[in-house]
Amino acid sequence: MSIRNKTAIAGVGATPFYKRGKSDPQSLNELVCKAIIAAIDDSGLSVRDIDGFAYYSGGFDTPYLMETLGIPEVTYTASLSGAGGGSAGSIGLASSAIVSGQASAVICVGALQQTNQRFGSITSAYEHTPETAFFSPSGLVGPGHMFALLARRQMHTYGTTREQFAAVALAARENALNHPEALMRKPLTLQDYFSAPMLADPLCLYDFCLESDGAIALLVTSEERAKDLKNPPVRIVSSVHGGSRDWGRSLYWMNMPDETFVSSGNKAIANKLYNDAGLTPSDIDTAQIYDHFTPMVIAQLEDFGFCAQGEGGPFVESGAIKFDGGSLPINTDGGQLSGAYIWGLTHVREAVHQIRGTAFHQVPNCQFALVTGGPSSLPVSGLILGKQP
Repeated sequence: MSIRNKTAIAGVGATPFYKRGKSDPQSLNELVCKAIIAAIDDSGLSVRDIDGFAYYSGGFDTPYLMETLGIPEVTYTASLSGAGGGSAGSIGLASSAIVSGQASAVICVGALQQTNQRFGSITSAYEHTPETAFFSPSGLVGPGHMFALLARRQMHTYGTTREQFAAVALAARENALNHPEALMRKPLTLQDYFSAPMLADPLCLYDFCLESDGAIALLVTSEERAKDLKNPPVRIVSSVHGGSRDWGRSLYWMNMPDETFVSSGNKAIANKLYNDAGLTPSDIDTAQIYDHFTPMVIAQLEDFGFCAQGEGGPFVESGAIKFDGGSLPINTDGGQLSGAYIWGLTHVREAVHQIRGTAFHQVPNCQFALVTGGPSSLPVSGLILGKQP
């Protein structure tokens, strides 16, 4: 059963964004509940109307949220496996519950709090198993060190350059400079980029996303119901998650065919996303691309069809991704490189504002917005949001 244009995002809410560890003494659950209340208020519904939850990462406790918020009953609660790769797909999970009649108002929520463990070095905390034992001895202490290997392969195969990685970082910072919610508002120059410390060759400090705390929630309901609520509904045109076996465990595996190793692992779900939506890349007005690391932005632009395979570097270097004058403005709130990193839900939130026409950096006449889930272990995901006809 297709979900196409049958559901809508009717509410969106968020906490303030904090630099890593600075959300203390709030708990993660406190951040989550604050975001959910804000999303419900934004929709005009009541807490008692919520009857479902759709998650894309672990650590959330449905009974706790029900008890704390006063939700009387849920008829649906589900979670995608994986983490940031499923961020865009969680919206589709909520939509499928509504279209199938299992729920009527579903909350999607994502949150991150790094008071005890830096996400940037999470691999070093893994238990040593036959699958993980090679990480630390190889110097792969965090996701960035692993993605550096994919970046180096891009450079070898396609001639991608650090100047092209820099083009992604600088475009994100330009969008964050005067954005009231972005964490990084200091100007960034090409000289600054090349002067920054190398964290995992060829990736420097500005190729890495931020380490931040916060929570974001979205309320999904039927399109018909959303029409009568507080804010203009944002249609869920298409949402898919999954991926090809060749990508598999991605950075935790490093055994893909060469053509997959230099990709973002998103091509299979990109094709399905466009087919389900009845759209092509040329229909997309803005793309909120999961930007945990700059090379993966380039690879996703290729996998989602905005340029040919291997041509993502020249594409970003041409200025095509800039808000001012670009043919495809991306990450218009500063993205995860300069705005805030909340495992991909900042991108869904920004896409909602673009379709509503309320974004701080508003793309003119924005009809369709693409959101991607991060290249990571499967599932990866994609989402297309659209205006009411």
